Amino acid sequence: MSSAPQLVVHRDKELMAQAAAARLITKIVDAQAARGSASVVLTGGRNGNGLLAALASSPARDAIDWSRLDLWWGDERYVPAADPDRNYTQAREALLDAVPLDPARVHAMPASDAGFDDADSAAAAYAAELAAASSPEDHGPVPTFDVLMLGVGPDTHVASLFPEHPAVRETERTVVGVHGAPKPPPTRISLTLPAIRAAREVWLLAAGEDKAKAAAIALSGPGEIQAPASGAYGRARTLWLLDKAAASELPRSLYPPSSA
Repeated sequence: MSSAPQLVVHRDKELMAQAAAARLITKIVDAQAARGSASVVLTGGRNGNGLLAALASSPARDAIDWSRLDLWWGDERYVPAADPDRNYTQAREALLDAVPLDPARVHAMPASDAGFDDADSAAAAYAAELAAASSPEDHGPVPTFDVLMLGVGPDTHVASLFPEHPAVRETERTVVGVHGAPKPPPTRISLTLPAIRAAREVWLLAAGEDKAKAAAIALSGPGEIQAPASGAYGRARTLWLLDKAAASELPRSLYPPSSA
């Protein structure tokens, strides 16, 4: 298991997005310098999209060699490709269409009209794509992602792993179909906790008062079945990026001594 989570608390969600974008640029550039390429897992939602928009407007974005970056997703709504609610569609609008990515290295999760029988078969196809991208030094069926980002829901869900839901209990498969999700749409595709934990670094993003209770619960040490965010951690580092509103219910013992 990773060492204890590190917390960074920013003044507001705008500053959090800008600082997280700057942190991500540095991480990608460093990974490309060290290994030739970088691998990042994106998250949707307002905080994930806010980070991507901040990255798009950053003058430092051109430091990244976009042609040597692999992008994956932590989860996706199982809806048609043209649906504006798809995480992939929103990521394209926020950033991806504005940078020179290699299309072969942008690994969107399948849409519901992509020809699969159901979300389970689509999830199996994405798991196969992850396995094909892994190498012997990855020690498992997914690549060792440099950074995997997750938004934290008000109920402590991450990706599409919801409290007490079957998907959060999965220990073998790396990607699963999610049925009967408690927030719409009910059918989704999600990485599982074992796949999430393959990442070198896992970053959990939470901004706003509606995330305060979730952050406090997840960081207080409950089990991952009850609070999936508490089961999301990286091999080398687990980083919680919060604004002051989302950190407002944390016990002082967890609050970092120096926060921007």
